[in-house]
Amino acid sequence: MSRSRWALAVTALTFTFACGRGERSNAAADSAAAGPAAADSATAPSSGPARVEGFQGPESAKYDAELDVWYVSNINGTPVAKDGNGYISRLKGDGTVDSLKWIVSGVNGVKLDAPKGLALQGDTLWVADITRVRGFNRRTGVPVASIDVKGSKFLNDITVGVDGLYVTDTGIEGSPKGIEHTGPDRIYRIAHNRNVSIAIQSDSLAGPNGITWDGAQQRFIVVPFAGKVIQAWSPGAKTTVPLGPTKGQLDGVELLGENRLLVTSWADSSLFVFENGTATPVANGLPSPADIGIDTKRNRVAVPLLMENRVEFRALPAPGKGMP
Repeated sequence: MSRSRWALAVTALTFTFACGRGERSNAAADSAAAGPAAADSATAPSSGPARVEGFQGPESAKYDAELDVWYVSNINGTPVAKDGNGYISRLKGDGTVDSLKWIVSGVNGVKLDAPKGLALQGDTLWVADITRVRGFNRRTGVPVASIDVKGSKFLNDITVGVDGLYVTDTGIEGSPKGIEHTGPDRIYRIAHNRNVSIAIQSDSLAGPNGITWDGAQQRFIVVPFAGKVIQAWSPGAKTTVPLGPTKGQLDGVELLGENRLLVTSWADSSLFVFENGTATPVANGLPSPADIGIDTKRNRVAVPLLMENRVEFRALPAPGKGMP
């Protein structure tokens, strides 16, 4: 996907958020506040609802195995706006709503603008929020940290490595012309003492979006929104290693096992398994699929549909399986 076409796609996304979703989002939120969303019995996994409505720009879902809850970040505005409108929802382990607005900007000292990627480290829930990384107590929701990532433009996803937090910067920002990819494409490292540094800066990252740690091979897997090739990167290396092509516009990525990834793509509204250099679709019809989370207890994946204001749950694909 060319840089110009990618910029147009992001501009269209932002315009839709600003002008076209407010009425639908509010109605859905009122519905969800009244009670848990209904499941579609034809597609529902056995351990909970197939979909949950009522979010406002859900971007990332993270499962907490110890507490058996899900966290879902809500942009609630445009993805680049420092508007103080963001919030985080908490769902029960089976996916039903526990608290639609659990951590809310402007309440109890919370500041959230356009929260995106989520990561758990000890008792801290970390959130990528445009140019800051914010931390909250995962049990109480109380804010515990706010780290300014100087030089960043669009912090997108976050994960935990052996020596700190790693955050992708997709390199886009708002301008009088709309949303532009001005670069550079980066991954930042936040050390345990909260010092921030540029871990890698490379055009090969191609608008880096999702990131996850592959402990078995001591490397990160990074998926691009502006490119089509999934990349591997080892801490300290100055270059990335291409793993194979996809249809592009990639967002979420999770490790399913050795050399086996689960990835979302906006290009064809899909969820796919990537293994041995090949992408195999496991679900289609997922418009604007964002940053996924997996629950290995129930063998489910949560897929936030950012522009549809809902989260869908699907069964994790068995090894060697594609779409039925």
